[in-house]
Amino acid sequence: MLEVLDAESVRRWVVVTRAALAARRAEIDALNVYPVPDGDTGTNMYLTLDQALDTARTEQERAGTFGVVPLPVESAALSRAALMSARGNSGVILSQMIRGVSEVVTAGNLEVVDADAVVRMVQQGAMRARESVVRPQEGTILSVADATALEVARVRSEGGTLGDLTRAGVEAARTALGRTPEQLQVLADAGVVDAGGAGYLLFVEALDQVVHELGTPSRFAVDEFTLNPSLERRADWSRDRAEGAAAQVHEGPAHEVMYLLHDVSEGGVASLRLRLDEIGDSVVVSTAEDVCHVHVHTDDIGAALEAGLEHGAPKRVAVALLEILAPRLRSGVSIVACAAGRGIAAVLEESGAITVASGPGHRASAGEILAAVRTTGSQDVILLPNDRDTRMAADAAAHAAEQEGQSVHVITSSTAVQGLAALAVFDPGASTQHNVLAMTHTAAATRHGAVTIAVKAGLTSGGLCEVGDVLGVVSGDITIVGSDTEQVTFEVLDGIVSTGTELVTLVVGEGAPDGLVEAITARIESRRSGIEVEVIDGGQRHYLLLLGAE
Repeated sequence: MLEVLDAESVRRWVVVTRAALAARRAEIDALNVYPVPDGDTGTNMYLTLDQALDTARTEQERAGTFGVVPLPVESAALSRAALMSARGNSGVILSQMIRGVSEVVTAGNLEVVDADAVVRMVQQGAMRARESVVRPQEGTILSVADATALEVARVRSEGGTLGDLTRAGVEAARTALGRTPEQLQVLADAGVVDAGGAGYLLFVEALDQVVHELGTPSRFAVDEFTLNPSLERRADWSRDRAEGAAAQVHEGPAHEVMYLLHDVSEGGVASLRLRLDEIGDSVVVSTAEDVCHVHVHTDDIGAALEAGLEHGAPKRVAVALLEILAPRLRSGVSIVACAAGRGIAAVLEESGAITVASGPGHRASAGEILAAVRTTGSQDVILLPNDRDTRMAADAAAHAAEQEGQSVHVITSSTAVQGLAALAVFDPGASTQHNVLAMTHTAAATRHGAVTIAVKAGLTSGGLCEVGDVLGVVSGDITIVGSDTEQVTFEVLDGIVSTGTELVTLVVGEGAPDGLVEAITARIESRRSGIEVEVIDGGQRHYLLLLGAE
């Protein structure tokens, strides 16, 4: 059992929480009857944390500091990312709880977190969450968080260890959650506990699991471990009854409005809360550093935006119709594909795919891919990750979509040329199963390579490389190190072209030298007759050229 939490442990706490929300979000969604029975509380909490983690990871990768930044720096970055990514009421409140944790760490410049600091973090998170809500309601996540904060403080005052207080926090959260129907009549009528409070219980349980070392998942993984079930299937938590309650007609405001503001003063935040409360309900206005996140349910979208304009220019404006019934899925199959460049995306879209920007430096999160899958509105979706490092996020998105009734088939395409080849054999008139088999076979049969420039020194399968060396990649492995781009490209071609090759695809990236494509085409034509060469202006970064041989 841990006595203190270091940067690795805190990071694992957040990752375990995300995994718990991923595993239980459909169940939490089914509990969602307050303030609007729109069945998305678990989804919003999961997507908020998923996107925040992805943003923080991407920023670290760009800076070359992934996994090594001090805890105060990392916690502040995650807090800001959570607010920027917050979705819905529950997502904004969750971001404020993360803000509370970050404030304790950064205020004390803590490299490790002991039992006393954990008490302060739980208290600060509960306080920040409550102050962000204009009309706090008992029987919600706020009540559960307050009860947890009181209990961990009591246990610590009696000399409890870190393990004692996290275990007590779980029991306090579970007990408070069970009381929510007594505090809020709409929950009692539906026979459920509060959905946001259920999500908070997972947040506390994840901390307890890390402290007691019950799981050691890899950083930023989603399904690397098995989570112990925490939401007991009791009668008063019935999913069936919750779904029945969610079928009621929503009689409140018609729209959910969200946006971001920058550099709003404390007085400005207070006045904005009051103004939004006059024109709508479910008002949550929260802050992290220089960012202010606004959430309101209202019938007057213009008034909600005008209220923000008094304090700055609203950014990332999102307006959603507050519908409580899930949209009907149409029959047929749609394609969702990840694209590393604008040119690649254009080709994929011309073939009928919905694209998600994803590539080295900014790989798509599970939340971004899930949003694209939902956009199709199709019962069946074929998903092309087109990148080996995006496969895990694609699998997580597929699992989440399947919980909502969509059937998602992930094709093992580890590079853009494999995805393009797979999409070329897609037949809209054939069955989904036929297309999945044909596309999977084609992707696997497409040999692939790439040419890039080394950005750091290291040891590769092709030998030592220095910054600026030209690297040749064959089937995902760096096997060639050289100084001449043309020569390295020729060697990559030799590694992927075989006697049965009929088509070579060249996807040209940013920074490709003038004349390179012409030289490659001439080389192929001079050495082999009957091979067709297809050139695509991919516009991808990092890779001068992506090559495929079919």
